[in-house]
Amino acid sequence: MKSTVKYMGLGLVAVMGLSACSDNFLDDKKNYDNVTSEIYNYETGVMTRLNQVYYMCLPDVNRSEDWRNPSVGTKDDFSGSTEEYSGLTSFTNPTIELTSDGSNQVGDYIEGTKTNIQESVYGRIRDINDLIAGVEGGTCSDAVKAKALGQAHFFRAWCYYLLFRRYGGVPVVTEVQNPVEGVHNERRTAKYVKDYILSELDQAAKMLAPYTMNGGWDASDFGRVTTGTALALKGRVLLLWASPLFNRANDVSRWENAYETMKAEKDSIDACGYSLYQTGSNVNGSDFAMQFLQPAQNPEAVFVTLYNTSATGEGGGLGDADKNSSWERWVRPKNTTGSGLNASAMIVDEFPMADGKIPAGTGTYTKLETSSESYDKSVPFVSRDPRFYRTFAFPGFRWAYNGTGASKVNNLYPDDGTNYTLWNYCWFTTVSGRDDIESSDNYFSDGLLNEGKSGVYVRKRSDDYDINKSPLYSFIATNSNGGFAHSGQQYMEIRYAEVILNLAEAACGAGHLDEAVKYLQMIRARAGYTAADNYGLQANLTSDQATCMSAILYERQIEFAYEGKRYEDMHRWLLFDGGAYFDQIPGAPASWKLTGWGGNTCTWLGVKPLNGQRRENMVFRVSNDFSNGLGGITAASDPLKDVERPAGVDLRQPLASQLSTLAAWYKAHLVRKTQKGDGYDSAHQPYYVHYYPTYYLLGFPKKATDDAKGLAQTIGWKDGTTGAEGTFDPLAE
Repeated sequence: MKSTVKYMGLGLVAVMGLSACSDNFLDDKKNYDNVTSEIYNYETGVMTRLNQVYYMCLPDVNRSEDWRNPSVGTKDDFSGSTEEYSGLTSFTNPTIELTSDGSNQVGDYIEGTKTNIQESVYGRIRDINDLIAGVEGGTCSDAVKAKALGQAHFFRAWCYYLLFRRYGGVPVVTEVQNPVEGVHNERRTAKYVKDYILSELDQAAKMLAPYTMNGGWDASDFGRVTTGTALALKGRVLLLWASPLFNRANDVSRWENAYETMKAEKDSIDACGYSLYQTGSNVNGSDFAMQFLQPAQNPEAVFVTLYNTSATGEGGGLGDADKNSSWERWVRPKNTTGSGLNASAMIVDEFPMADGKIPAGTGTYTKLETSSESYDKSVPFVSRDPRFYRTFAFPGFRWAYNGTGASKVNNLYPDDGTNYTLWNYCWFTTVSGRDDIESSDNYFSDGLLNEGKSGVYVRKRSDDYDINKSPLYSFIATNSNGGFAHSGQQYMEIRYAEVILNLAEAACGAGHLDEAVKYLQMIRARAGYTAADNYGLQANLTSDQATCMSAILYERQIEFAYEGKRYEDMHRWLLFDGGAYFDQIPGAPASWKLTGWGGNTCTWLGVKPLNGQRRENMVFRVSNDFSNGLGGITAASDPLKDVERPAGVDLRQPLASQLSTLAAWYKAHLVRKTQKGDGYDSAHQPYYVHYYPTYYLLGFPKKATDDAKGLAQTIGWKDGTTGAEGTFDPLAE
């Protein structure tokens, strides 16, 4: 190798002080860039550099979607553009059309900070290229090389996959390059990039097979990628290539290739120790919830990032010595020191009923059978899919945690997290506010007041003390970042349920409907459904391809809610507008027109496009029978302060009677009120979601074209540097 990697980091002396193949996998993933090629002649050096790649490339639950990180389920521009949240994002705001320059510039998902290797996408790729070349040219044993190279090839594929799904074709750089004025790398076709990613994943899977296909790594190396991880990501890429985003004519051979490949490779994924997390004692979806709360090896975790409970600062800001997950703090209510994520009314109403069917009246999936159970929107928690109760939290539900001294509550129950029940009903201060959808002068019970603006909380992936008596967090009520700041909860970017549902979708697209339904049944069985009612699935899924595919996408929406996956499904299936408007993009070639699926995926699937809809919120306000539904701005002004509440719904116990009791209390004391979600203009006219067709394949922001002279811009986007119309066709092969 001709040069060192000249970016910030620690010196070689510090690197060589580490022990080889340390069991402390988390603590070793730090920044060691300033090294020479000699490091690759030592196993310790190879593993140190590899661990740095993990540090730079692993998905991070603490980051929103950007150039280096997938959406993790919080309200970023991507998850916030789905049914899961309300409030217009840069992608759904009808008053703003994103451009490649100016004040409404499209986000940067291509470059990052080019002067910092850890904050630049091609900087990360350069580091991986350096590692691969160094290991191949080093003197370590073949086994050390194979293990390191297999993992490095995976992460190079991962970096390119994140680019591919946004832009299609991008420059592919496979060796360390020094910057030379006037020299640039051309964009490759989407097919080239796709084939390159698949070849990298095949290489990774092959190299890691001897070490991971006998149950995976040992416990000390859990969290490292395996053959199964590589093949699972490969399945995701094949599915993306077969989907309408890239497959406008519905070339069935792409579906057949995806299906045959994924089916043949499933055994290899299983051989790495992966499976659906199941205990055999599932209670009200407890297995579904517990898969996110495993402290160590987890069969569901195919591609996983690990965290710990170390206090912030103990690691000096490097690596994983102080690597905590923020998820628990984000989802917990303010009166437990959390922040709270607010679920939209749309997603709440779309979840299945207890019989597995979609509630009547949603109008979202018109080819799916509606439930025979009546849906009372005033008490939306009655008789729902078991996963519903593990995804959302309503007033009157237990949400226990291991901690004290946090809740700013009144005296209706002790300030003890192990007995915590969420009571987030609200009241208004004026009649006009009470009756106005746009009003925000509501105040919430139990000390939430104006800090608890969540009518329905996101509960998904929460560390519920009622099912996990060994919490993954160290609760400190007085911590400045919230009591749950030190959480060691795993983040699963790919879990085994996705492997199964990816295969179901590929099978459906290839026409193997019986197999597709078999895989759907596996997911439904883990959720709590049984064969007695065909796992809540309708009978015609094995005979109607469009309906079967619609059922699969619906299952994915429910199973992966608030995991950052819904946008990707909507994106590749063109569910914002059915893909009907590509011919309106300036310069779009005829090949961009959607000719498969009858020219409109939404019509073919029977799915209502999100464009033209609004996503509202819901709150449960005090009914007019109690002080006219009005109160003040203090806990003492709660109109229901003297009303006895029922016991919190305990998910450890049978639900029917508890839900009936709580529903009766709601009907006597509360009213469901629609609260503004997506915005209104100054004349109080509502805005509706509008996702422009150019957003399906993004253009580069101005800073990227400024920095990479000659980088071809995507058709439909102007070059932010020259002002010329984009000429690069992401669909050309």
